[in-house]
Amino acid sequence: IIKGRPSMGSWLLYGLGAETEELPGFIVLTSAGKYGQQPVSARQWSAGFLPSKFQGIQFQSRGDAVHFVGSPEGVCQSTQRQVIEEVNRLNGILAEDRIDPEIQTRIAQYEMAFRMQASVPSLTDFSQEPKAMLELYGVKQPGDGSFASNCLLARRLAERGVRMIQLYHRAWDHHSDIEQAMPSAAKDVDQASAALLKDLKQRGLLDDTLILWGGEFGRTPMGQGSGRDHHILAFSVFLAGGGARPGTVYGATDELGYRSVDDVVSVHDLHATMLALLGVDHRRLTVKFQGLDARLTGIAGNIVKGLMT
Repeated sequence: IIKGRPSMGSWLLYGLGAETEELPGFIVLTSAGKYGQQPVSARQWSAGFLPSKFQGIQFQSRGDAVHFVGSPEGVCQSTQRQVIEEVNRLNGILAEDRIDPEIQTRIAQYEMAFRMQASVPSLTDFSQEPKAMLELYGVKQPGDGSFASNCLLARRLAERGVRMIQLYHRAWDHHSDIEQAMPSAAKDVDQASAALLKDLKQRGLLDDTLILWGGEFGRTPMGQGSGRDHHILAFSVFLAGGGARPGTVYGATDELGYRSVDDVVSVHDLHATMLALLGVDHRRLTVKFQGLDARLTGIAGNIVKGLMT
């Protein structure tokens, strides 16, 4: 993500709005593998020049998903409600004198935080998940920070109407030790990724949920010491659910896997296609910024019909 630019999740929340008032509309979950724990930062789910109410909210993968979600000792819910109302009353007075959308965002965030005190504990209570479901995902201990646990939590978030759920697994920067690191990373994610798709399909959620699995670039087909370097000329992602065409391999590389040569899909094309699958015209998803109509796909982007049913 270029600093100052909105993330895709922020664009989606801006364009489609939230489905639930009990949880944020854009939630981020992170996990880490044994090798290549590349850094992630808040700019990867930033709202950029969009209002800050559209930014992603990072949930913790270990322990409590949200810090301090409970009321302080000795503070009952009614007292907490009074505090929120008084703070928002003061913010409302400030809003009368200033044209600043961030004040309304602040008011909404206080209200959301209060509602999350009730919604988050039940969201993260995995005690009602049957043993077979934990085994399907490969969850050894709910809330242990694993990709598997995050996938199960992602399904629970989807059930509750969270618009955008983004999972990062930090285990793919294989500049060295790729023979050990790649099998380790695959073991971390393969079972849980397949389980999430199967679980969503069994619950009738996959048709209305678009899954994108991939990274921001590929790796070179030639070695770099004991690993591989970054490579942007050819790499793959997969789409599932949400109207994406199943059982389709789209595009091809040269015989070395070095460069995409057939049916090349740019990132702008991918974004335009994903927005179309979600019912949004990428050319009309705009916001005024520095006197121009900014959009996720910039001035480019073509819908790839071959990726759609």
